[in-house]
Amino acid sequence: MIKRFIVICITIISSSVFSQQGTGSPYSFYGIGSLKFRGTVENRSMGEMGVYLDSIHLNLRNPASYAGKNIEASPFDGESRPVKFSVAGTMSSSTLKNESINENANSAIFDYLALSIPIGKFGVGFGILPFTSVGYRLDDIDDNDDLVNRFNGEGGINRVFTGLGYQLSDKLSVGMDINYNFGNIQNTAIEVAYTEDRNIVQYQTREFNRSDLRGLTFNFGLAYKTMITDKLELSATTTYAPESKLQSENERSFSTVTLDTDYNVTSIANTIDADLEAQYLRDTELTLPSRFTLGLGVGKPKSWFIGAEYTFLNTSEFSNPVFSNTTTSYQDGSQFSLGGFYIPKYNAFSGYFNRVVYRAGVKIENTGLIIKEEPINEFGISFGLGLPVGARNLFSNANFGLEIGRRGTTEKNLILENFVNFNVSLSLNSRWFQQKKYY
Repeated sequence: MIKRFIVICITIISSSVFSQQGTGSPYSFYGIGSLKFRGTVENRSMGEMGVYLDSIHLNLRNPASYAGKNIEASPFDGESRPVKFSVAGTMSSSTLKNESINENANSAIFDYLALSIPIGKFGVGFGILPFTSVGYRLDDIDDNDDLVNRFNGEGGINRVFTGLGYQLSDKLSVGMDINYNFGNIQNTAIEVAYTEDRNIVQYQTREFNRSDLRGLTFNFGLAYKTMITDKLELSATTTYAPESKLQSENERSFSTVTLDTDYNVTSIANTIDADLEAQYLRDTELTLPSRFTLGLGVGKPKSWFIGAEYTFLNTSEFSNPVFSNTTTSYQDGSQFSLGGFYIPKYNAFSGYFNRVVYRAGVKIENTGLIIKEEPINEFGISFGLGLPVGARNLFSNANFGLEIGRRGTTEKNLILENFVNFNVSLSLNSRWFQQKKYY
């Protein structure tokens, strides 16, 4: 039964990987796309909070979680924590509206594939996940309800990471992630022309831009846990990702195209490549801002936890010399998360739902993006379940999360997104190096 369940979950996640683009947000037009949350389904179900670290779940928010020695009292009969594996995917549905229209957008994306291995006081982690995602279609309609411009975008940046954690003491651990980022972003703009009788002309102009990006980024983490009473445990975490650069190799072309009645390209008459070399835009550097996170929480081990986390993002330092416009600017961003979990009885021998993890959280985010002098903010509430699967002594589980929120505004004819995200993951534990015992 458990094997069948695991196969079903992997099938759902695989479908989300290949079925659609990773986002349908019009705000992925700006910068390098919509930033994807770096964290597990467990984190997302608690308002994207990453302050809680334990022995049985991966925590991609903080590389200190890789440390090989248990940060908490081990639930594994005094032995070190096991090898941890996790894979996840997300399906999203959004309603997009401005002052005059409503549209729907659906997307699905692979979230992460990650593995953590304890090695004494050390621990290593590695995996792959998306960093940004681009997927939009924006139509510019004039007063006659005619299409005058259509903008399309696709692509995104992926991230392969490896990390190392070290247990400085029973209460304190440190860690570092090294991320290699790679991918491409493609943007297309078509200007539609009409005759005096408002008939579409035979040939239109299309501009195509592509950027291939690559580069290293880093993330440093610190985690502290201690018992403050006989039953209550205090957790404090911090992470810092310094400002970094991505190398961007760019190309731009202009084409004469014909369109069908739905304004889709049917043929390309000729193409001229822009001389970006002469404009010093062939090879550029893209600046990624620094990020600092501080978290604090309290709870009863293996029973309940509540915590809060604040993130400061130096978004005002973001720059992309290839794509810029006069209506867009950036200010420093921030996010506040509040969340937690509850387990009725983690080691119950009867009553399956006594061992289920119940999660909930809320987040408030200022993305740092400003369009037409309007800040783009985001709000979300989340809920989740961690369902035990497999051998009881390994504490593996399947995680389901639901996030409901909104992004943007309808002011100045901008777009308000109301979104629902459904997340699913498998968090599996295994002992690779368990010493055999003979009696």
